[in-house]
Amino acid sequence: MAKSYLFFIVFLMVSFFSNAQEVIPLYAGNVPGSKPTPIGYVENTEVRANGTLSITKVSIPTLTVFKAPKDIATGTAVIVCPGGGYAALAFSHEGTDVAKRFNEIGITAFVLKYRLPSDEIMVDKTFALLQDIEQAIYLVRKGARKYNIKSDKIGTMGFSAGGHLASTLLVHYNDLKISNQEKISLKPDFAALIYPVISFEESVHTGTMKNLLGLNPAESLKLYFSANNNVTKKTSPAFLVHAKDDKTVPVYNSILLNEALKKNGVDSDIYLYEKGGHGFGLVNKTSDVDWFNLLSAWLKKEQF
Repeated sequence: MAKSYLFFIVFLMVSFFSNAQEVIPLYAGNVPGSKPTPIGYVENTEVRANGTLSITKVSIPTLTVFKAPKDIATGTAVIVCPGGGYAALAFSHEGTDVAKRFNEIGITAFVLKYRLPSDEIMVDKTFALLQDIEQAIYLVRKGARKYNIKSDKIGTMGFSAGGHLASTLLVHYNDLKISNQEKISLKPDFAALIYPVISFEESVHTGTMKNLLGLNPAESLKLYFSANNNVTKKTSPAFLVHAKDDKTVPVYNSILLNEALKKNGVDSDIYLYEKGGHGFGLVNKTSDVDWFNLLSAWLKKEQF
């Protein structure tokens, strides 16, 4: 029985990564700003009862590459950030599954396995994740020719806490946290944010904020990490999806960001399901509306 279960887990993991062309370490050598990883701090990959893949205790960040088929490649690329409340990564249904769907419409996808905030392995856990997503877009834009993508058509996408990370880069791309001697732009050309955590000041998902900032964060940090309060006229366009009955991350998070984008004259669109709760990934079982098709249409409209 144990052998059969082990085989099942291995089979699932192989299937999750079968379309991946390569896995890129985010950093050459040691991760900047990291502490020596304690012996007991070991990355854990778990297949949950519903068949989804969850990863915890990430200390070595990577990008998993899903190249679009050459015959339909559009030149557009997206960096996908799975959610998990900054405590885990929902790596399959908010990562690799999504990357495969992007490949079907000719978009190359990079699934970001970002570090999870921890004082055990980080000198400053507050900004380590922003460092990771900056490094991700730096590598993708630098390698645009290698991956057959256009350097001005690189976006970010995030689910839940991953949406918070993507939205943080959306508004703070100029706050340099990495070595960038070539002065490569770290600005995403667009963002897709699915039931995202946006604000640490209103309708807060306290677990995400606590994991990133600690128990009693300074007001200045709450402001910094509330993307809606940092939008400018130079912010890139964004597409948002949320369910009105989301009891984990209130829908007001997406509404706040959409309103801020509109106020600053930035193109944005938002689709709100009546029901669906939180964490539905690609498929909201309460509705016949496929939000990914809406996103695809929006990307075409925005010429991505």
